[in-house]
Amino acid sequence: MRIAALLLFFFSYSALAAGLPVRVLLEKTTLAEVKLSGAYSLWSWNGRIAESAVGDTYRLLAGGKGIELACDSPPCARQGEVGNLISFVPKSGQVEVNGRSYRGYLRVLWRDGEMLLINKLDIEDYLRGVLPGEVPASFPYDVLRAQAILARTYTLSRLGSDPDYDLCDTSACQVYLGKDAETSKHDRAVAATKGRILAYHNKPIAAVYHADSGGKTAAAEEVWGSSVPYLQERSDPWTLKKHWRLTVTPSKVQAALADVGYGATAVRAAEVVSRGESGRITAMAFDTGSGRLVVRVPKLTRVLYALGLPSSLATLRGWTFDGRGSGHGVGLSQWGARGLARKGWNYREILAYYYPHVVLTHYQLRVSR
Repeated sequence: MRIAALLLFFFSYSALAAGLPVRVLLEKTTLAEVKLSGAYSLWSWNGRIAESAVGDTYRLLAGGKGIELACDSPPCARQGEVGNLISFVPKSGQVEVNGRSYRGYLRVLWRDGEMLLINKLDIEDYLRGVLPGEVPASFPYDVLRAQAILARTYTLSRLGSDPDYDLCDTSACQVYLGKDAETSKHDRAVAATKGRILAYHNKPIAAVYHADSGGKTAAAEEVWGSSVPYLQERSDPWTLKKHWRLTVTPSKVQAALADVGYGATAVRAAEVVSRGESGRITAMAFDTGSGRLVVRVPKLTRVLYALGLPSSLATLRGWTFDGRGSGHGVGLSQWGARGLARKGWNYREILAYYYPHVVLTHYQLRVSR
């Protein structure tokens, strides 16, 4: 049975009137290469400090007190120490960082002896570099449209989450591959859903998603310990259900427990003691030199991740886990959505299935004074 279309309404989101900027952390490093292929300007806390009508290539070094610039082919617009912030603003709207091209501009911050490389760009341009890293162009177009809406929603929910940046560029946030990864099909999905997000009680939802549920998606409490009305267990019959097997060692289990704050001595045995509705492990007991230790989600989720389990939908025999799926299992399953789309479901129906009780809406930009 198909799901009814979601309701549509509008809410305001305070931002710049010209567009919604996003700050993406590309890397924390002590060395970097920045290439500008055309005219550009350099900015610091005091405003514009230099400009050039031609492109240059810079080597950046995190010095003891700030950022140091060296130029591949002097003279360049600026060299030497530049303090704890420098922004590379290309007139073309494209900058190359460590061999990868990005839209927008690059901001470099010096923090405690290392540099934060931050790409600042419009949210819609950002999504053009996200979608190719999350779902392949070979997936049905409605999956790409659903993914674009989820990625946009997730981005809004992360704005201001850190003083220096909003998101990282890895799967810990959303995979972001920059301009070089863009394709016409992914671009079309972003443009077709421009400004559209999922909301619950007039706020962007926690738009989490994953690759393969293994046959059932998880409720939020099975993974993170807290219930969320729109993140519930769902049957996912058309997902990949990829099987995996992983053998761990007692010493690795001990190290994983220590990483989350348990000072356990040698681990002698482990067993699953409870599961959630989807079948995922929600609590385990460990026989240690200090006695029996029971660990529950959400800390258990971190332990299993540290052990390298692709998902928590698994059984345990001895020190060997057998499981299905890939990812935390909450929200949309990308392979499951592919199956639904191939059965004829559109992106609205797919989103309504994986995220009950939410509404499909647009956000609007408003200048706060």
